[in-house]
Amino acid sequence: MNARKFLGTIPMKLYLILLALVLFAFFSNDFGLVDVQKTAIILAAGIDRTEEGFELTAQIAVPKGRDRTTGGTSSVEIETEGATVSDCVTMLYAKTGWVPKLVFCNLLLLGEETAKEDVFGALNYCLRSEYMPDSCYLAVCAGKARDLLSSESAIDDASSLAVTKLFSDAAIKSGKVMPNTLKDFAVSYFGVSECGYLPYVRMEKQEGAQEGGGEEGECGEGLQKIYTANETAIFRGGRMTGLLSPEETLAFSLLEGRVFAGTFNAMDHEKPVTLTVLENGGKVSLSADGERPKVTFSLRLTVRLCCRGISAPIDDISSDEVSDGTLRSAEEVLTGYVRSLWETCRRADCDLFFLKSDLYRFHPKDYPKLKDAVPFSAETQIETRVETKS
Repeated sequence: MNARKFLGTIPMKLYLILLALVLFAFFSNDFGLVDVQKTAIILAAGIDRTEEGFELTAQIAVPKGRDRTTGGTSSVEIETEGATVSDCVTMLYAKTGWVPKLVFCNLLLLGEETAKEDVFGALNYCLRSEYMPDSCYLAVCAGKARDLLSSESAIDDASSLAVTKLFSDAAIKSGKVMPNTLKDFAVSYFGVSECGYLPYVRMEKQEGAQEGGGEEGECGEGLQKIYTANETAIFRGGRMTGLLSPEETLAFSLLEGRVFAGTFNAMDHEKPVTLTVLENGGKVSLSADGERPKVTFSLRLTVRLCCRGISAPIDDISSDEVSDGTLRSAEEVLTGYVRSLWETCRRADCDLFFLKSDLYRFHPKDYPKLKDAVPFSAETQIETRVETKS
């Protein structure tokens, strides 16, 4: 009743003013509508370094067909050069007459040579632009980003769409890929550790599939391509300093606790078996009690038998039990993956697990003395436990 009395005391003129304001806001907004005749909707962008500056390859969405029977998304690639990435974007406007719209850009690809220098010279414009989404995927590719974006995918209408499919939730849970975004990579770069990681994309020929029914050229340019991202580029100070193998990438993913239903191989009586991860507990901790910091890698996995590499009797096929010998073999395999991962980080001088940040946050008094010991001379301990459900 009190609320009704209060509303009854509000004069009708105030209601009319509020209604006018709402109508004005409603009819003065374009609701994010895009005039496709005047706008270059950029699906993905690739950045390569040149002697003078940068080369930008923009993959722009275009209609796939002119009639209603043709659907899907097609694309065209436009290449521009400039002293800065901003110059490249301006040249894109000059070349096409379309206003570049980066708000739909879902993939930013860096060429390998670009990644070996401080990549934030290339990413500066992307971080400053209010139209560039911070959530877009960021990745490194073998060779030039221009070549990958200009290739024809064997599994999708546009190469960028095929690449972003590699970063799906299912792929992350498999432990085979470690995607990253522009925002998260920038946060790690400007943090205490000044390190980070990006997925490393390779392009491979898809034998037997040709573009437009044409003949294969001398270099196989007529073949459609498929893409993989099961390796991980690691960075120090914005520069790519190392590359994690697929096994090391799996170990990284397990330590981050991201894997569910992913698989890895072990041995059972000297025969290969594949195990599926049902539960993934991973942790990396730092202790600064002694003269040198100590890093502890902990893995706790629950697995089940997925398949064997040899034929088996029917009663074995109906069971997913894992023998103790296989569990111990799995522990040895994963311990080797983690050890190899850490050695690669040491050689690359990459604080991949942001241990310096933990040292700075939780041990500020010891930070000046111990910061240079991570990751070079830190003591390490690897604790791996693999179990199966009873």
